[in-house]
Amino acid sequence: MDVYRYWSDTLRQDAAAMRRYFHPDAHIRWHNTNELFTVDEFIRANCEYPGQWDGNVERVEKTEDRIITVTHVFTKDKSLSFHVVSFIRLKEDKIISIDEYWGDDGAAPQWRQDKQIGRPIK
Repeated sequence: MDVYRYWSDTLRQDAAAMRRYFHPDAHIRWHNTNELFTVDEFIRANCEYPGQWDGNVERVEKTEDRIITVTHVFTKDKSLSFHVVSFIRLKEDKIISIDEYWGDDGAAPQWRQDKQIGRPIK
C-alpha cells in the first residue's frame, strides 16, 4: 500500500479513492475522542467535514504488517493545524485497522513559557 497516496486522497476528501485502501472489515479508532468507525463512517467523517484539508506526511515507519505515519494536517485556510500519528495495520495489502491520535498544534502552555524551559523545534 502506498501510504503517501492514501494520505493525499484522504486530504483531498476523495471518498471513492479512499475506499480502495480499506479491507471490507476494517475499523478505525480515534482515541482522543473515544470514537470507533466502520470504513463508511470514517470516510463520511473525513469527506463531510465542513472545510478543506491539506497537509504532508512527515514520517513513515514500517513493520511486517503495520505502517506508522506522522502527518501534519491543517485546513486550507490555516485556521486549524494538527499532528496526527496513525498506526495502520494491513491485511492482504489493505487497511484492516487504524489507531489514530490527533494533537492540536499551538504554543506551549503558559506555565512552561513562564519557566522558560524548552525551545522551538523549528
